[in-house]
Amino acid sequence: MTQQIPSTEPELTGVRNFRDLGGLPTADGRRVRHGVLFRSGHLAHATDEDRRYLTGLGLHTIFDFRNDADRGLDGHDVELPGVRNVNLPLSDPADGAEFWRMVRRGDLAQLRDLLAGGRAVEQMVTSYRVLIEERTVEHARVLRAVAEDSVPALLHCAAGKDRAGLSIAVTLLALGVERDAIEEDYLKSNAAHRRYRVQRSADAVDGYAPEVMELLSPLFDARSEYLAAAFDSIDRCWGGTDAYLTRAIGLTPDLRARLRSRLLD
Repeated sequence: MTQQIPSTEPELTGVRNFRDLGGLPTADGRRVRHGVLFRSGHLAHATDEDRRYLTGLGLHTIFDFRNDADRGLDGHDVELPGVRNVNLPLSDPADGAEFWRMVRRGDLAQLRDLLAGGRAVEQMVTSYRVLIEERTVEHARVLRAVAEDSVPALLHCAAGKDRAGLSIAVTLLALGVERDAIEEDYLKSNAAHRRYRVQRSADAVDGYAPEVMELLSPLFDARSEYLAAAFDSIDRCWGGTDAYLTRAIGLTPDLRARLRSRLLD
């Protein structure tokens, strides 16, 4: 049973799903250090007060996993003084600007065709497998940067649960955090105040209809089965976490030691 970690989450107005990973336990009895590793949704709508709070964290690097379509819809991150911004696009589980325009319109017929009958869940499961199996170079780049000099670091995508969630998961695996603790943190993205806000178009007649919301729910949920699919890919393709980190990510013993030294108490 994973120990409950007290929340130190601030109430940010324009940034969703922000939290400090500090306190998560490792298998050997250590804990992730507070104030060195953060996750969130995008920073495009951060208020002046949010910016002051984020600036006060002393961040070294912000990793933005959004692609051009995401940034076109939500906007670019606000700039924080003295912080390095690294855009490292990962594939969106619902990739494509046209898809998100359709979501914002709330077009019921199109959404049924694309997402009904379990297709939305299948799409999410497949995307999580792809993010683990095919985006190893990007995950390796984050781990190397964090091990070398890029902390404190904030990792985010649009909603802060899928692309950022898996990059965080890989980082935590490298630190020796067990899978149940990673899942517990991942599922925190389901809290109402953390969930991604979809901006509806002015002509979105059915935008908030119950069926539309039900169809979209699998895309906006953090579900155990999604993360389980990612972990299954690690086991199926590489035979376990250590082999994945070594062979796919290129995590050498020296790099892992430096990573743990920077991020663990």
